[in-house]
Amino acid sequence: MNFKWNYQPPTQEQIEAAKALAKEVGINPILGKLLLERGITSTAEAKRFFRPQLSELHDPFLMKDMSKAVDRLNQAMGKKERILVYGDYDVDGVTSVALVYKFILQFYSNIDYYIPDRYEEGYGVSKQGVDYAYETGVKLVIVLDCGIKAVDAIAYAKKKGIDFIICDHHVPDEALPAAVAILNPKRKDATYPYEHLSGCGVGFKFMQAFALNNGIDFHQLTPLLDLVAVAIASDIVPIMGENRVLAYHGLKQLNSNPSVGLKAIIDICGLQNKEIMMSDIVFKIGPRINASGRIQNGKEAVELLIEKDFAAAVEKANQINEYNETRKDLDKTMTEEATQLVIDKEGMDKQRSIVIYNENWHKGLIGIVASRLTETYYRPAVVLTRADDMATGSARSVTGFDVYKAIESCRDLLENFGGHTYAAGLSMKVENVPDFSRRFEEYVMNHISDEQTSPILDIDALIDFKDITPKFFADLKKFNPYGPDNHKPLFCTRHVFDYGTSKVVGRNQEHIKLELVDNKSSVVMNGIAFGQSSQARYIKTKRAFDIIYSIEENTHKHGEVQLQIEDIRQTETV
Repeated sequence: MNFKWNYQPPTQEQIEAAKALAKEVGINPILGKLLLERGITSTAEAKRFFRPQLSELHDPFLMKDMSKAVDRLNQAMGKKERILVYGDYDVDGVTSVALVYKFILQFYSNIDYYIPDRYEEGYGVSKQGVDYAYETGVKLVIVLDCGIKAVDAIAYAKKKGIDFIICDHHVPDEALPAAVAILNPKRKDATYPYEHLSGCGVGFKFMQAFALNNGIDFHQLTPLLDLVAVAIASDIVPIMGENRVLAYHGLKQLNSNPSVGLKAIIDICGLQNKEIMMSDIVFKIGPRINASGRIQNGKEAVELLIEKDFAAAVEKANQINEYNETRKDLDKTMTEEATQLVIDKEGMDKQRSIVIYNENWHKGLIGIVASRLTETYYRPAVVLTRADDMATGSARSVTGFDVYKAIESCRDLLENFGGHTYAAGLSMKVENVPDFSRRFEEYVMNHISDEQTSPILDIDALIDFKDITPKFFADLKKFNPYGPDNHKPLFCTRHVFDYGTSKVVGRNQEHIKLELVDNKSSVVMNGIAFGQSSQARYIKTKRAFDIIYSIEENTHKHGEVQLQIEDIRQTETV
């Protein structure tokens, strides 16, 4: 990919402020600048950022309708009513269901869970789901990671004498469902101080409120934080504020004492005896949990996540791993077909968006294909397939562009839609696809900037190899966990040279393993440049080049620093 390098040199005022903060905190001024960019301006704020405490979590009763939700749950338990925990079939949904079900089950046994079938029922609260609740005697449904737009389904349930508590984080419409309580920090009348919780995070806050109300010690909730961390990483929500506290302690739980089901997935991913990071969840753990809902039924993922017996969990994890292998094969074929459609589409080079439709594609994988197209072409992408008589699809976006608003601008063409800034789902009549494609492109054309349609590497700081001391690296690690709003810092070092031992590696000789020196010191740095073997010939000429990289720990040599090189450029071209 041909990256544009973006570096904004700090002003003298910013340099002085970074030095002052760094001196107070006891870190390198380079890292002081990174703190300031994250809105951290004092020693106290830096301490909270580096060592988030569970005591900093907001009072859950600050969330609108929380008292109503807790009262209704207490009432259901007091009357021995049957409760159904209902959730979406993606990672955020199934972790939410597992968390709420596991916690309530410690105190109450008349409880069941339900994940709608992606293919027979579609997204959200379905009529079939309500009928299941009615037929099994359910009086209260706790719906997680969906439900905020289920006006008709919840009205249908109400006629059958079934109450709903909604725990969602998707953007609501003007009309809210007739639920007993709606817990959603994105409500227009929201009173909660943090709006970016995952669906699982909203479920956790509900259980935190229930625990507070019933005198249950908070420590009984902490074993469930591994599920919250998996949801936060997989749903790509911001990792600042309350999410940072939840993710930080969730990762600690995942690394020290994960639940039986997650331990089985960790082992299958080959992550045992390794410190699990957010990136491991995004690329290894999350996709396996997701594969259940994509290929079969998300209920199997919940069964794994609530399993208490390790041998049974391993068996379930192996099954889910097989789904993931099937998913990878289908994903490869669909991505190739989608890419060809884009190549063949007339005028595509002038368009700012991608909308493609193939009625034979696998409904469970269109979101992945949309992500692949966005990564390849750096444009908002909508991928549609046919389900019954409808075109149903998934949308993904580029940095800084709100794809949800773009879809909302076409709402008169849609039967259903929902989602976030960077990911959304939608459905429409098949005959509306051409009009949607045209209108979506018009909106994107008028609202997207040139920078948002180019792959850009934002450089956080220009540094020399001598700056990368053991203390610098130890302090840099405290910026974890990384994610939206707290990206992994990228550094640039100019005028570096091959030490003489760099070589092409990989099954297809596609990567470069590097040993580098710069012109400011004699420090030799190890690095890996994935997929950049085309640069090897130039590197071997002994001429200078510039690199952009993140600083990682070498997983094969504990404690040793390795540069993960994102891009290489000949010095004279800068």
